[in-house]
Amino acid sequence: MEKLKDDQLKMLQDLVGNINNLQIQIGGLELQKHQTLHKISDLQGELSLFQKELEKEYGTVSINLQDGTISKEQEDDKN
Repeated sequence: MEKLKDDQLKMLQDLVGNINNLQIQIGGLELQKHQTLHKISDLQGELSLFQKELEKEYGTVSINLQDGTISKEQEDDKN
């Protein structure tokens, strides 16, 4: 039975091993992405609740995120 040369076998094993390692890394990154998307969703839920609290206290307003100033929102004129 014929066999690959040692250096050819080593090269083949290294290439396949590197591909496998990268696929494992992709799986890890996908897991991180999934977890991050869940965190974003959770934070958006918290933001929504907090916005409702602020609206109860201040009404419908615009808040400057840089300095916290509040300005009343103007309703569009309806003709």
